[in-house]
Amino acid sequence: MSASQPPEGPASPAPAPAAAPGPVPNPWLVLTGLALGVLVTNGFGRFAYGLILPAMRDDLGWTYAQAGWLNTANALGYILGAVATMLALRRVAAGRLFAWGLIATAVALVATGLLADLWWQSLWRFLTGLFGALSFSTAGALAARLFADNPRHNALGIAILFGSGGGMAIVLVGATLPAMLALQGNAAWPWAWVLVGGLSMACLPLGLWAARVAEPAATPDSGDAPLPLRQMLPELAGYASFGLGYIVYLTFLSAWMVEQAAGVVQVALVWVLLGLCITLSPMLWRGVFARHDGGLPLALVLCGIATGSALPVLWPGVPGLVLSAIVFGACVFMAPGAVTSFARRNLPPQALGRAIALFTVVFACAQTIGPWAAGLLGDLSGSIGISLLAASAVLMIGAVIASRQKPL
Repeated sequence: MSASQPPEGPASPAPAPAAAPGPVPNPWLVLTGLALGVLVTNGFGRFAYGLILPAMRDDLGWTYAQAGWLNTANALGYILGAVATMLALRRVAAGRLFAWGLIATAVALVATGLLADLWWQSLWRFLTGLFGALSFSTAGALAARLFADNPRHNALGIAILFGSGGGMAIVLVGATLPAMLALQGNAAWPWAWVLVGGLSMACLPLGLWAARVAEPAATPDSGDAPLPLRQMLPELAGYASFGLGYIVYLTFLSAWMVEQAAGVVQVALVWVLLGLCITLSPMLWRGVFARHDGGLPLALVLCGIATGSALPVLWPGVPGLVLSAIVFGACVFMAPGAVTSFARRNLPPQALGRAIALFTVVFACAQTIGPWAAGLLGDLSGSIGISLLAASAVLMIGAVIASRQKPL
């Protein structure tokens, strides 16, 4: 409905009220399409790099700091995209931003494999982050209204969006990329990016349909409801620690396994297990999201991510890696779900899009520091394991801070 209507006068009948938006047709199918957007922008766009990185580093002779820089470039693009989304939501519907970001991310992933130069890689990692943020920042707002009248379905839908979308991406790349690179050699890494980009293109039809169907209820944000930033500080700080810490594990897990002389089958199995646990994680967390309005869900998620990050170093060997993948996978993609659920349960609907975009900006700024700093620490110490332990400590601190968040 328009924000301003013609005044009623004595000589003219009152205008008929605009019809309220009807229920979204087949909301579970719409949710599937939105989850495919997360699969492309979050799973393929950011986390496939962790599997391709060892081959690129070996073939191109990169240091850990150079390898971490590329994810920092991705995070810088993510910051710009998140800020642009927060501003654009006042004028552009969320469904349209989601669609633009999804198409551009798929194109950027294909382009990443076309040239080996560091400037080219930096450019497309940056653009992948920028365009991916458009979709990721709006996906939560689009999904949060699919089951607005059913809190349990709503909590499950948000958890599925972030968990199943990203989890299936990791399963797909974990099952294909290590084997492909082992057979073709490390010099075949460009084809890994082309493969990831091709899979992203295959996700476009359903993802774009979901954006179009969900768009009528996702009108531009009126900006009439200011965000209570001071009251949200613990949740924002906890989410910043998530951005700073989680990315270290997903960037350097394969590099740590290579340091420990893990074989290609072991790398593939650990990543597939990680992806499966991420995919199933919504079933573990939907009840937590449905019952709590404050910061407890995010605090519990951060504790799990911290534990999973430290386990490969504290318990070297296959058992430690397997347990690490299970614990980390069961928690990592639930952090966006936790803050989305927090925003939906505490803020008016017209502020939801801006709140999620703000969380994304905070997350992206913190994520910018993590990969480069972890890579530099790995170079100085001679082992990336020290970086995994440092990330775990940051995440634990964030959990303590998030636990102090009260319902608004």
